Order: sequence, then structure tokens, then C-alpha cells
Amino acid sequence: MSDDFDNFALPDPPKMEPGGEGIFDQAGIDALFGFDGGNQTTQKSGLKAVIESDVISHERLPMLEVVCERMVRTFATSMRNLTSDSIDVNLEQVTSTRFGEFMNRVSLPAMLGVFQVHEWENYGVVAVDSGLIYAVVDALLGGRKGNVSQRIEGRAFTTIETSLVSKMVQLALNDFAASFEAIEVVNMELERVETSPRFAAIAGPSNIAAVATFSVDMEGRGGRFSIILPYATIEPVREKLLQRFMGEKLGRDRIWELHMASELSQTEIIMDVVLGDKQMRLRDVMNLQVGQTIGVNRGPDDALEVHCGGIALGRAYIGQRCNNIAIKMVTDISKGFSR
Repeated sequence: MSDDFDNFALPDPPKMEPGGEGIFDQAGIDALFGFDGGNQTTQKSGLKAVIESDVISHERLPMLEVVCERMVRTFATSMRNLTSDSIDVNLEQVTSTRFGEFMNRVSLPAMLGVFQVHEWENYGVVAVDSGLIYAVVDALLGGRKGNVSQRIEGRAFTTIETSLVSKMVQLALNDFAASFEAIEVVNMELERVETSPRFAAIAGPSNIAAVATFSVDMEGRGGRFSIILPYATIEPVREKLLQRFMGEKLGRDRIWELHMASELSQTEIIMDVVLGDKQMRLRDVMNLQVGQTIGVNRGPDDALEVHCGGIALGRAYIGQRCNNIAIKMVTDISKGFSR
């Protein structure tokens, strides 16, 4: 048997300390889990470093940034119509964070609007800080422009304040959903408004969420609000949000599209009624004389073709109305025309 196998050296087994019982001591356990009772500034290692890591590995969502930038324009217009004030809306950042970490950073008092995206069958949160809350309430209740809103501490938000801010949040959700139309048609509906982050927990604390933060300035008063979308919520459109370009579909501007359609509908065009056509030799055309009659294959009661730019649009009868020659359409132009 010794001729069939090669001998190789095995490592020596760990030596036990005299009197040891073959178990881990506290130092070995601390080393395994990354605990160090000495200097607290040393870098963590082991399982503790993995569990408590603040580094988030996430994918950048370029199309979500495009959607948020588009929302800035429409939401500014909506807020002007709501408050009759000069509104300046800016997109501060679009980032990713853990849902629990964001909720822990929310400065109270604040309002947390939980909304549902019906098409995705999931939820999101709109966090409105106190500065914007009191600015909106002050503006909608007729406060003077340019005055800094007063924060009232030590009490809960009233029903009127909650109702006014809910109206603003729903406007933001409508504009956010409209900005998503180029990617996917969605409907975002505000379900409830909470004042405690515990009651707005729509995802686990360690779940990753996309956060878009906007700032609103209302002539010297205002604040910030953030839209939080857990990655589980945007999973149905994640592949589209990862793309840098979406071609002509995303490149179009809905406002310009509606403007062009409105202007085209007011364009003046020239329509021709063709009495008939006839093929003739060039020699006969050159010999035409004044008063010569040319016959066409049309009767007095036959329908005539209506043309625009040389394209046949339909048929019509010719007649008279108010001492002017008129035509009466007998075919629908919108359905096309074939001879």
C-alpha cells in the first residue's frame, strides 16, 4: 500500500494550553465576529463588518433622474395654480439608501404620505418637512408673501393642515405619474398621511429604496419633500429605468406634442373639387381653340372627387347654397378613400 500513495506532510494540530478544555476563549470569539475591546477607531472585520456595513451596492437609474427633472417643470406650474404665488422647484438629488436609515433621518414634525401605485401593486412614501408644511398652509390660508412661516412646536397637525398638505402631495403624485408616461402609464393615489415613521413603514429597514429630493421656494418661504420608492416597487420597470436613452418615445415632450397638434388643427389648407379627367394626345392639346368643348365622363348627378395637395380625400355632390357653388360630402374623410 505504501508504494501506491505518496506521503505528504500534514500540518501540526493546534496545541492546547495546559489545562485547556478545547473551547474558544473570549478573544477568539471577539476576533471571529470583529469585536475589539481595545481601540474603537480600528476598522471592523469579520461578520460584524458585513452586518453593519453602511456601503450600499446599487444600480444607478438614469431614467428616474430624467423623470424627476421633467416633474420639476410640471409641478412648479401646478403649485403656481394652487397658491397663486411665484414658485421655484428644484431637484436636489436622486440617490439610493436603506429605507430604515431614511426614516430615521426624517426631522419631526413631518408628514409622511403613503401612496399606492396600482399598476405595480406596491407602495411609496412622500416625506414633507415642516418648513414646506407651514409654507403651504400659510400660502393657502392667505398669508402675506415673503414672510417666513412660523413653526409651532409641541402640538400635532390639525385636520385643516393635513388636508391642505394632502392636496399638495396629490398634485405632486399626479405630476410624477404624468412624467412616468414615457416609460409606463401609472396611477399614483395618496392613501393616507402619517406623522410617525413607524406607521409609514412600507418596506423593511434594510431594504434599498430610491429617494428623489425636491426643494420648493415660495417667495422666501418653503422647504423640501422627498419621494421614496423601494426597489421592490419599481421592479416592474427597473430595466427601463436602467437605460440611459429610450429613443424617440422618451425623447418626446408632451407639452410640445400637444402644442403642435393644436397648431396643426388650425392650419389653413386648399381643397379642390375635380370635375373630371381625360387623357388626350399632346397634338390635340396643342390644337385646342377658344370655345372648343371637352367632354368628361361625368353626369350632372355623379359624385365628384375632393382633392387636397393632389391627394384624393373623398367624394361630394356639387350644388348651390346662398348663390354660391357648394359641395356636400358623401364619404368620411377620416376613414380614407379608394377610387
